[in-house]
Order: sequence, then structure tokens, then C-alpha cells
Amino acid sequence: MKLKVVSGAAALIVAVLYLANASWLAHPHGTLTLLAHRGVHQTFSDTGVDDATCTATRIDPPTHAFIENTIPSMRRAFELGADIVEIDVHPTTDGDFAVFHDWTLDCRTNGHGVTREHAFADLRRLDVGYGYTADGGKTFPLRGLGVGLMPDLAQVLAAFPDRLFLVNIKSNDPHEGEALAAYIAARAPTASRRIIVYGGERPIARLRALRPDIEAWTPGQARQCLIRYELLGWSGYVPRSCRRSMVFVPEDRAWLIWGWPMRFLARMQAVGSQAYVAGAITPRMGLAGLDTPVQAARLPKGWVGGVSTERIDVVGPLLRPRRAAQSDARPRGAPDAIVSTAEARAQGSTSCRRRGGRA
Repeated sequence: MKLKVVSGAAALIVAVLYLANASWLAHPHGTLTLLAHRGVHQTFSDTGVDDATCTATRIDPPTHAFIENTIPSMRRAFELGADIVEIDVHPTTDGDFAVFHDWTLDCRTNGHGVTREHAFADLRRLDVGYGYTADGGKTFPLRGLGVGLMPDLAQVLAAFPDRLFLVNIKSNDPHEGEALAAYIAARAPTASRRIIVYGGERPIARLRALRPDIEAWTPGQARQCLIRYELLGWSGYVPRSCRRSMVFVPEDRAWLIWGWPMRFLARMQAVGSQAYVAGAITPRMGLAGLDTPVQAARLPKGWVGGVSTERIDVVGPLLRPRRAAQSDARPRGAPDAIVSTAEARAQGSTSCRRRGGRA
């Protein structure tokens, strides 16, 4: 008798957990969103890469002339279907914010020294294609093509007045959070709903304190979110670290996510966050992008969350039919696909739209 009671109770618990986390019972809203890391850029192998590696000296033979963190690169990424483009910023000695990846100039440009120890008036004259080579330095196919292409943040926001950007603060200096808050107020006062900022704990904490209307998160927060959700998500609880943020799920860890995919996505949307599928975590490069046709084909059926990719040129065209079908099927007046949690906090809606609908 006791055995039957125990077995019945166990079966009931399993049934409750199953129904509470059943993906097929959840109905998240929106359409698939594409985050283009690096925009359209020169690809390279990450084998043997560490923090000291100059990746510009190990690119694959170029198939195009686009250079990351430049306006032509961003424009092409949007044309290929990106909803958000990730960019990197550094403060400069003349109070600007340069859009450039590297901590120093020596790898990619014809300049020298630490990027933030220069005035933007000088940085803008550099050739950001100077150091790229695919054959060990025998030829430099992009040299001369990047002169004057390093923009500042204000230029980027002005060039794409209705697009979204993920802005990476490259340091852990709290003063950088203060400087960025002041810069946005002075140079791009209407941009707070078009940018999401991530970076070190200290500058992000300062930015949040000064500008709570700007969505901001840290890589540590993103890691903590996944770990805690894997432990507690069975109960329906969404950890605080997952709220009002961007949540990235490596495709090889999706099986650990309670309610994957649709129940999980609906839970993230309910707390003002957008969930992104990414590639696996690599030892040297961290979280990889979802970059190949095989990976794109593995996306869950009906997925209306995000995809983080390093290869918008590959993934964007492949996912265009799926995005178009989702857009056509979306009821008139339904929430938009792109979730800007800063705007959701301000207006209680997800209304930041892409220009011209969904491609």
C-alpha cells in the first residue's frame, strides 16, 4: 500500500513538472531576431587564439572588403537581415567614444599605442584596414581601404536613426560608465531606447545608476542567469539575473534548459528579456555564434526568440524565409519581434521597430 502511495505521489510530481515546463503549451510572441556580432567582417580561425593574438594577421582569404566596426559593415549587416549589430567603444582623450574593437591600435591600423590614449580627431585619420593579411604579411588586401572609416558612436547612431545596437564597453573602469551616460545625454539624447550596453561590472553598475532607462548587462550576469535557471527553472522561477536582460543559450546546453524552447522563451519575455540561441562555448573565444547552415537548420521549429551570429552573411539569408513566414502569420497589432527591455520598462510594450518591416 505504501509503495502504491509513493509511486502515485511520484507520478503526480512528474506530471506536474512536465505540464509546468511543457514547451508545447507556451505561446511566446514576436518573430525571430538576428544579432550580428562584428557586423559583416573578415573571418579567421580561432585555433591558438589568445588575448595577445592579432587576429587581423590570420584572416581567411577575403571574399569582400567589409571591416568590422565601420559604418559600411553595419549597413551591410542590416541589409542581410540583422535586427541588432554589436559594436565596441573606447573613450578618447577629447571626450568622444571611438567605435573600434582592439585595446591597442597596432594590430589593425597604421597607428600605435592604446586606443583610449588618443584623441578621436587623430583616430579618425587612421587606416583601419592596414594590418589585415591572409598570407603571413606578403600582401595586405584591405590596406588603404579603411582610411577614415573609424567612426565615433554619435556618427553610428546618426547614420542608422531607427536601428538597434549592442554596445560593448571594453574596460572595467566605472568612470567609463559615467562618461558614456554623459555622452549619450549630450550627443545622442534620443538613443537610449536604441542601444543596449554590456561590459565590466563596474562601468555597467555606474551606467545603470545614472541612466536606468538604458538597458545594460554584464557577461557575468548572463552566465549566472543560465546556471541558476538550470537549477531552479523547473519551478517556473526566473532568477533575478535573467530579468530585463539579454539571455544567451549555447545550442549544446539547450537540453539543460527547463521548458526549452517555447516555455523558456515565454518566461524570458514575461520578465522583459530576450533569449538568444548561440553557438557552443569555446575555450579561447568564449560564446561562439550560430554561424553555419547546419546550425541554422537546427533552430527549434517556431522559434521567435533571437539568434546570435558571427556570420550574418551566411545565416541572415538562410533564415529570411522563416522570418517572412512568421511576420505574415503574426496577428495584426501583435507585439513586435524585437524586445528592447529599456523601452518595455518605459512604455510597457515592445515597440522598437525595424525600418521597412522584416526582411
